[in-house]
Amino acid sequence: MHLRFTTAGESHGPGLIAVIEGVPAGLTLTPGDINDDLARRQLGHGRGGRMKIEKDAATVVSGIRHGSTLGSPIALSIANRDYANWEERMNPWPVEAEVAAVHLPRPGHADLAGVQKFGHDDVRNVLERASARETTARVAVGAIAKAFLRELGVEIRSHVTRIGAVDAPAPAQPLTVADFDGVDDSPVRCLDKETERLMIREIDDQRKANESLGGIFEVHVFGVIPGLGSYTTWDGRIEGRLAQAICSIQAIKGVGFGDGFDLTGIPGSQAHDEMFPGGGEYGFHRTSNHAGGIEGGMTNGETVVIKGAMKPLPTLTKPLQSIDIETGEAAQALRERTDSCTVPAAGVVAEAMTALVFADAYLEKFGGDCVADTKAAIAAYHDRIVKSVKVS
Repeated sequence: MHLRFTTAGESHGPGLIAVIEGVPAGLTLTPGDINDDLARRQLGHGRGGRMKIEKDAATVVSGIRHGSTLGSPIALSIANRDYANWEERMNPWPVEAEVAAVHLPRPGHADLAGVQKFGHDDVRNVLERASARETTARVAVGAIAKAFLRELGVEIRSHVTRIGAVDAPAPAQPLTVADFDGVDDSPVRCLDKETERLMIREIDDQRKANESLGGIFEVHVFGVIPGLGSYTTWDGRIEGRLAQAICSIQAIKGVGFGDGFDLTGIPGSQAHDEMFPGGGEYGFHRTSNHAGGIEGGMTNGETVVIKGAMKPLPTLTKPLQSIDIETGEAAQALRERTDSCTVPAAGVVAEAMTALVFADAYLEKFGGDCVADTKAAIAAYHDRIVKSVKVS
């Protein structure tokens, strides 16, 4: 059994659509389970004017009745309020007005490769779908996946550890779910107050200089059972599936697990997570989590830690050099309304993508047409692996 989803819609079109299949029956949901995460995606210091226009909320079209999933595909729609200002330019049907084509691709964006790939002569045919506005639909279905995982004892949180040149200090102890309480109250979703202040100043300084900023976020997945994913096939490895999901988010250029790239600079004796008898849920314990909860393509029972690196956004208020695809002459890239920093929002999108991967991995391993069946299969598996380690 698998969980699948798809999204549709353009940034300034009538709206966005998301369909998710495979969610077991009997999952209790409220509108807040979805809409609260949609609101979280709109947070963050450095967002542009679009966030003042849109107040995202999902309308359930199918698959949920009286607050409970039916086991059938769930379809959601999210209206674009800004469509009222773009109706002539983005109407699905021909309009009488003359609509100017866009011929100025932005370096770092999908614009140029997109028109080359699909044979368009108007960059807007590409940029509207390539826009990160599409992630609104992902967050909506991801919220359903998070609610399912919560029923299985899994919690997902995220925070920002770098914006531009400003890094947050490493925590003295491994983070717990409780450590993330109030993270969304931070304008940059950072857990360290002094770093938060410096990050806000960095965004403000660079925005005044007509620049955008990237950074790094972390996603922590608590309560994951060992054995999700597989070492037996290349595409079964859970970190490969997670990496593809995180890298599919617009502007993400790097993914790491646990200590990630830092592991390349230390010897093996310091890089791996030793096991010691006694303690822990399965009869042994570890004193480190350098691997980020994944070994050999499978979860190992420790907290899964995923890091995502986001590049600065390619739409700049002081445009970069480009070409006019109609004339072939030098030109400045397209000026479009933009954010100066969206790293805090990217962490929320990454939570959704992580949840969708793990919900699929749980269903792949344990099945279940209804939530109760999935939970029963997990309980039986848990009992077996607890007994598999001899406790002296």
